[in-house]
Parts: sequence; C-alpha cells; structure tokens
Amino acid sequence: MPRERHPLTRRQALLGGAAATTLIATGTAQAQAAEAQRSVDVAVIGGGLAGLTTARDIAAAGKTVLVVEARDRVGGRVVNLPLPNGGVTEGGGEFIGPTQDRIKALADDLGVATFATYNTGKNVLYKDGKRTPYATDGLLGSVPPIDAAGLANAAAVQALLDDMAKKVPVDAPWTAEKAEEWDRQTFETWLRANAVIPSARFLFDVACTSIFSAQPRELSLLYVLFYIASAGNESTPGTFERLTETADGAQATRFVGGSQQVPLKLAARLGTERVRLSSPVRKIARGGDGRYTVTADGITVAAARVVVAVPPPLAARIDFDPLLPAARDQLSQRLPMGAIGKAVAVYATPFWRADGLNGQVVSDAGVVRSTFDNSPPDGSYGALMGFIEADEMRAYDGASEAEVKAAVLKDYVTYFGTKAASPTGFVLQRWDNEGFSRGGPVAYAPPGVLSRYGAALRKPVGGIHWAGTETSSYWNGYMDGAVRSGERAAREVLAAL
Repeated sequence: MPRERHPLTRRQALLGGAAATTLIATGTAQAQAAEAQRSVDVAVIGGGLAGLTTARDIAAAGKTVLVVEARDRVGGRVVNLPLPNGGVTEGGGEFIGPTQDRIKALADDLGVATFATYNTGKNVLYKDGKRTPYATDGLLGSVPPIDAAGLANAAAVQALLDDMAKKVPVDAPWTAEKAEEWDRQTFETWLRANAVIPSARFLFDVACTSIFSAQPRELSLLYVLFYIASAGNESTPGTFERLTETADGAQATRFVGGSQQVPLKLAARLGTERVRLSSPVRKIARGGDGRYTVTADGITVAAARVVVAVPPPLAARIDFDPLLPAARDQLSQRLPMGAIGKAVAVYATPFWRADGLNGQVVSDAGVVRSTFDNSPPDGSYGALMGFIEADEMRAYDGASEAEVKAAVLKDYVTYFGTKAASPTGFVLQRWDNEGFSRGGPVAYAPPGVLSRYGAALRKPVGGIHWAGTETSSYWNGYMDGAVRSGERAAREVLAAL
C-alpha cells in the first residue's frame, strides 16, 4: 500500500523551520524597539511551551501579560533545525504519546497535525560487537533479544519498579512512605542489587540514559520512581514501559512540520505585543508596594505577579531581591541538567526501510546508542536521528562538529551499513553548549534532593510562581509536562490576582 502523505503548503513549510522564527523575531523586534518599559499584570520569564501556555491562559482571562524570552526564538528546548534540502527536523523535544493529553490538545487547537513515528520493520541490537536485527511484533515486543535469564530478570525488575512507582504520589513524591529510603540511594545502587544478570543490567542502563540523558549513578531512586509514576495522567498510572516504547509509548507520534510548530503558532496567536525576544532577564525585585520589577536586556517590566518558566538551574542565575528562601535556592543548586545532543544525517531516501529496518537501534557502544527514523511523513527523503547522551555527550562537548559528525557516521555505518557513510546533509544540536539551556531534556534529582527540598519546587515565593516541565506532576521532563505546568501556574496566578 502507498504511504499516507501529508503535503505541506509552502507557508506551512516555512512555518516549520527557521523562517517562522525569523518572521516572529522581526515583528517582535519592530514592536520592542519602540519601548523600554512595560507595565502588566503578569510577567512570564521564558518563552518555551510552559511560559507561552501560562501567557495564553492569563490573556484569555482578560489580564495583561508579557513573555520575556532570552533567545531570539520561542520554544525553549523545542526547536526545529533547517536541513540543507529545505526540510526541517527536530533538535529538541520531538515525540508525544498516549496520556500526553495537554500537548495534544494544544496542538489540535493550533492546527498542528501529527503522524506516527516510523516503526515498520526490525529494530537493531548492537551488543558485544554483534549486530542483530530483530522483529518487534512477537511476544517480546520491542525488548531486545538478550539471553533468557536476562529477559526474566529484566521483566522482574520492570514489574518491581512499576509496583514501587505506584506508591509515589506524583504531586508530592517526597511524602511517599519510603521516600527517605529510596532517596538515600542511586538508581545504580538499586540496579546492582536487583538487575543481577549483566544483559538485564544493560537494558536498564540504555533505558536510563535514553530517558534522562544521565547515568544511573547520577539519579536518585526516588526520582526515577516519581518519573515512572508521572508517565500517565489522572486516570492512567504511569509505567516504565510507557517511557521506553515507540508504539503506544512516549515515542509514538511526531508533529507534521516539526515540534516547534506548536510554540511558534502559540506565540503568533499571543501576538508580538505579548512576546519579547532576545531579552535575558537579569533581576527580579519586589518593591515596597508589593509589585515586581523585572530587569532584562533592553526592557524593564513592572508586574503584580511573575511566573518563572525556565529550568531551575537557569532560574538560579537570576538575581532575586529579596533573596529567595534558602530551601528554594538550595533546590535549584542541586538540580543539574542532563547532557544531550541530537545528530541527524540526511539521505536521498530512507534506504534502511528497503533493508527491512525501522531505523531504531539499541547499542552498548559508540557515541550514539539509540536512533530513530526522522524522515518526513511522506518518506520523500531519509533522516536518521541519533541521541548522544550522558557520558557520551560530555565526552564530545568540547569536540568540533566535524569530529562529532565523524563519530556519529561511524556508528551509523555499524548499525545500517555503508550507505550511511555518505549523507547529503548533517545537523547537530548540542544542548550542553546552549547558553540558555546548558543541557537537557530535564533537570534531574540526585539522591537527597526530593526528600529534603522537593516541597519548594512549586511553592510560590510571594508573588513569584514557578512553571516549566520540571514542576509538572505528570510527564515531567516532556513537552506535555511543560504545557501542564503552564496551565497550573496560570491558575495559581489568576486565583491570586
């Protein structure tokens, strides 16, 4: 059967890439050149999905609002990268799946269509120097074909994690009955005691870096359990499998035209008078009248309430007057960003499909250890996307793009054959080196953080409120979590105004 096609008009194609950002930036620049001071009901710091959603709901309630964004674009950790062939690919947040209701509702409202992540054909397991294609439609699903003992051990460990996660309240994981015990140990310590078969441990190591862009030794067990619990919604408990799966999981669906279509169209709906770009916030000060002054490059904003919708480590770089409570500041000091990059190689065709492969790899070696088929919905060209994560990303943070490209293509050849050696284009996004992200996809909690400081995560400080995917109870770390956090922050602010 012929593949379903989703033709893009020229205007849609432009909106999907850098041109849309340029258009919005140009319009915003013209508007903001005429003013250096603003007075609004609410100032929102950060123009990612969380900040834009907050502003949408506040504006809908009839209040005045201004989003102040440091970058020259909206989207935060969601960005489209233009390809040499005129297409676009995602450099950041990309996939959505079941129970991610709020990002889907937002996209539907904005008219951004979705399509299924390419998942037809065999996955590739590369382990111990051996390449093994394997079907994903059998009894094991997408679980790589490791030894029987490892499979049994992995199944038991996954079931135990899901059972433990059910005991973690998503709104307050630090109140779980065993919060102290679970927060005293790393995920690695727990895995060593439970994933006792080496092949089972391999599966969880790869899953950990793929989900968090951090090594098991860096993560609190309590945080991992909360993350699993958050992979659901109010009526559906989260599961470990939902985090890792493509079909029926967090990687099930992509956006036509690229994921940045969503924040671009949301910003356009808000209008240039409500979105200020290229204005890093330097200081937030509360005056004697209880109002706040937000000082950013090129503009000063007076507001009754402020929503800070940037990752906690970045929020900590803002000067607050008066000082934030110690618990909030200590929390921010202890939440590092994961280390992640995305490398996309472009080819004339998705040649791996003809070889019966779906473009997905699980590997124990190389700089890229998991991949996806990032081709457009009509398959008019091929795009292989590889995640570079955790220790592998840190090792290449200081490398040149040419060095990263050479390492990535070497891995692609190992996984997909010699045709992968000669792409027609190559793009790289290294979030560790992004000045207004410094990593991704999420700020994670090492041991001892949630149980001691978690209560400060969403607690307002006077008239300052907190948004961002790190503050979400569901789909923490994902685009859906960002949207949910913005909706929650807007409710808080509107109740207080």
